[in-house]
Amino acid sequence: MAKFGLYLSPFLLLFILLNGGAVTGQEMVPAMFIFGDSLIDNGNNNNLPSFAKANYYPYGIDFNGGPTGRFSNGYTVVDEIAELLGLPLIPAYTEASGNQMLHGVNYASAAAGILDATGRNFVGRIPFDQQLRNFENTLNQITGNLGADYMATALARCIFFVGMGSNDYLNNYLMPNYPTRNQYNGQQYADLLVQTYNQQLTRLYNLGARKFVIAGLGLMGCIPSILAQSMSGSCSEEVNLLVQPFNENVKTMLGNFNTNLPGARFIFADSSRMFQDILLNARSYGFTVLNRGCCGIGRNRGQITCLPFQTPCPNRNQYVFWDAFHPTAAVNIIMGRMAFNGNTNFVYPINIRQLAEL
Repeated sequence: MAKFGLYLSPFLLLFILLNGGAVTGQEMVPAMFIFGDSLIDNGNNNNLPSFAKANYYPYGIDFNGGPTGRFSNGYTVVDEIAELLGLPLIPAYTEASGNQMLHGVNYASAAAGILDATGRNFVGRIPFDQQLRNFENTLNQITGNLGADYMATALARCIFFVGMGSNDYLNNYLMPNYPTRNQYNGQQYADLLVQTYNQQLTRLYNLGARKFVIAGLGLMGCIPSILAQSMSGSCSEEVNLLVQPFNENVKTMLGNFNTNLPGARFIFADSSRMFQDILLNARSYGFTVLNRGCCGIGRNRGQITCLPFQTPCPNRNQYVFWDAFHPTAAVNIIMGRMAFNGNTNFVYPINIRQLAEL
């Protein structure tokens, strides 16, 4: 508790915020708590002994704070969603204290997965189980100041954004030094992942979360890193088909949660469909380069990802991909808006705006 001993008054402010007296009157929800991987990490890996870091230029070249640890040239999806909810940008867990935590915390970590073993090639990372323990730590700090009853009421109004699973494929199943591909076929692996995911999300519910946004996996067969391995240069149908059962399993799981967990609302942000729409209608979205990174080395600029002080492409808003694995800020902003305001093609059974207004 020592770290937070000086911050009682911000927590009293949190008490006011969480009980409906928003200071600016513009926040749609009191706070957003974020769990995930490098698609939404905003600095939790900066001080880890990890190869999965983005706290160097040209990452953040178009971001107000420069290279913060975001794996993008600018905004991530959750940055855009926070803004649309009327919240400030949510701080990283490793850097948040006191009044910085008023509007939520981001626990996401590059190379993290649903499975603890995922991403070990990168050494340091914070798997989903550890992210949940970190959230419990935050909860204990705040509850100690506010009391359990107030906290339960407050948490029920907050948004919980979870985007997990990409690394369980890219940095586990598809890696030659992992045994999983020999142990499981695609469907069995998706079953294993979602069985574990089910327990993790149930734990989050038991800690008081009620409004959930769960992001599905995107078209991972179309990222520059995978394209660089293909002689044809086209999307890997094999990889796209591999992740499909995961998304299907997640949808089924969320339907069960909505039926069986009292008071909970789970929505599914269909990243795969969003991405498909962006690729199919690239010109109308303003994109001209769909198959290579803006910053990176080798075929499709995807064989080696963006290196320190490398010169990125100047026309970043025309690129779908920023580096070997991650979309540009332009794509993140579009996908954030699709999840927030979109129809059931992209997010269902309701969108984030509707979830916030419940």
